[in-house]
Amino acid sequence: MQRYFLENNEYENGKIEIRGDDFHHIVRVMRMSVGSKIDVVFPNRQTAICEIANILPDVLEAKVVSVRDEIRELPIKVTVAGGLLKGDKFDIVVQKGTELGAAAFLPFTSERSIVKLEEKKRKRRLERWQKIAKEAAEQSERTMIPKCLEPVSFQELLLISQSYEKKIVAYEEEGRNHHREQLPQTLKELQAGEALLFVFGPEGGFSKAEIDALKANDFIVCGLGPRILRAETAPLYALAAISFYFELLR
Repeated sequence: MQRYFLENNEYENGKIEIRGDDFHHIVRVMRMSVGSKIDVVFPNRQTAICEIANILPDVLEAKVVSVRDEIRELPIKVTVAGGLLKGDKFDIVVQKGTELGAAAFLPFTSERSIVKLEEKKRKRRLERWQKIAKEAAEQSERTMIPKCLEPVSFQELLLISQSYEKKIVAYEEEGRNHHREQLPQTLKELQAGEALLFVFGPEGGFSKAEIDALKANDFIVCGLGPRILRAETAPLYALAAISFYFELLR
């Protein structure tokens, strides 16, 4: 069944209402009718099977058939902070990162960033990323939509990092030098419910000065294996490793 995220937890007499883009998708795109069933997620992350009861010009009414709790989220909250990338590469990071369990995405500019977003483009790009995250969360049957945050500067990233329990930066030199212990050791120290900020550079990577600044702000520098990964691949590798460690290995 197609999954949709609701904006509130309230439903009267066992019924919900759906409007806006989701209404359009159900009625115009999926061409569902009265009697069709949909899967919905409430803001409290409870999920429900609902049956369409009535379709009006701009609102759909559905009755709640069953409510349940699902375990679909990573036990730790991972924010992927990535350097802005060329073309649609950051779109890929948001889409696939959502499927892999990221809780939030934080784009930033740094010394070697190629992409510089103008103010008028920033809002459109942010809206696009949030829409991608929503659609990917529906497709992968998650119980939350990751938050796409406003792009920040490298210095702002350092300030934001102060609110996280654990902070990691992926750095290709660590992989070249076969340093393998930092990532698994950090994951071992994380407890359920804690937040992890995982930082990845743009296409040109980080400068030595930036790595030094990250270290000075308590970041753990780690490699992602012996191969050098593209900027859009590294976050997905890291999320897959985190998922394996917390959801399959334990």
